[in-house]
Amino acid sequence: MFKNSKKLFSRAQKYLVGGVNSPVRAFKSVGGNPIFIHKGKGAYLWDVDGNKYADFVGSWGPLILGHNHPSILLKIRQQAVLGSSYGAPTELEIEMAKLVSEAIPSIEKVRFVSSGTEAAMSAIRLARGATKRDKIIKFSGCYHGHSDGLLVKAGSGATTLGVPDSSGIPKAYSAQTIVLPYNDSSAAIRCFKKMGEEIAAIIVEPIAANMGVILPQKGFLETLRHVTQQWGALLIFDEVITGFRVSYGGAQKLLGIKPDLTCLGKIIGGGLPVGAFGGKKEIMEHLSPLGPVYQAGTLSGNPLAMAAGIETLKQLKKLNPYSELEKRCKKFIQSWISAAQINQIGSLFTLFFSEQPVTDYSSALKANTKLYAQFFHKLLEQGIYFPPSQFEAAFISCAHEESLLEKISYKILNTLRSLNPRTEVLE
Repeated sequence: MFKNSKKLFSRAQKYLVGGVNSPVRAFKSVGGNPIFIHKGKGAYLWDVDGNKYADFVGSWGPLILGHNHPSILLKIRQQAVLGSSYGAPTELEIEMAKLVSEAIPSIEKVRFVSSGTEAAMSAIRLARGATKRDKIIKFSGCYHGHSDGLLVKAGSGATTLGVPDSSGIPKAYSAQTIVLPYNDSSAAIRCFKKMGEEIAAIIVEPIAANMGVILPQKGFLETLRHVTQQWGALLIFDEVITGFRVSYGGAQKLLGIKPDLTCLGKIIGGGLPVGAFGGKKEIMEHLSPLGPVYQAGTLSGNPLAMAAGIETLKQLKKLNPYSELEKRCKKFIQSWISAAQINQIGSLFTLFFSEQPVTDYSSALKANTKLYAQFFHKLLEQGIYFPPSQFEAAFISCAHEESLLEKISYKILNTLRSLNPRTEVLE
């Protein structure tokens, strides 16, 4: 079934570190060898062995309109004929910036970059430069890319300074990052009372999606907004995943919280590499060439990504598919919601094999990852591609029609029953 994928993985390991260019692709979390993809169309992927899969990864979120959407493909082709990169300004960048700022009122000015990691890294540097402070707060389980200061894990106690979560990160550097528990408002208040005048910013996923989907509890984001304003720190929303995924204005529009800075990626590139960060004019103008905070990138705002992103946002604005995607997603998970803990919002969800609700990183870590690995491979054999990790979000797109979701839902229920015969069917 996976003969050609196995051959390619063997070849890849000779030239690529671990045979992959991003760790989760190696299937370490679920075991076995990764499948190599040949093409995608609509809601489906085909691997190099000709196997067809209903895809619930969607390139980890950006393909909200489905694979190879015809109007996006047309715009990419039209631009490619004119050139893929100039290292100089284009009108496309202006149009894209206008669309973003009109959709997200907290973004008065924006800077495009090439990845979500670069967006978060740059937003943190900007926050430090604007506030003239060094320390930042992040939350355990929230992932903001692989830059040094953000790859830290929680210590013991609410205000314990972070320790490196990766080799190669100086302890002195990571010590500027304070890690708090997600959804713990009181921990944030205590932290600011202790060292508020040293804190430049809080960076947070307003809806966590990198430890699996975890929703913010009532009052959590409101508390973060309050304490940052009280102590003169900035609030940064990492909406690389949620931006234009949970609503046209992102999680901040859906939840009614206005941050100082916002990080974007994924959807705004229409499937091409892209990132962005933006916010209040007076903060953003600390950036070079107007201010002393330096940031640059040869491929920032490249015309291919801008063309794809503009068309994606135009399609989303015209279609406004969010309520329909929410409806489909809820219906999709309903028949097997009794078999596991399922966290869902809009068109993204995570199925946790856990005996208790998953509300933060520590409860997410209690999920049965071995059972998830069995579940993943059983689905893969049936032509269903779920995230190859318990701690990632799954996505549906506009291309996932109700008839397809009904068929897949039935297969998932039967798979869950095979793993746990006591699984009940909800009427």
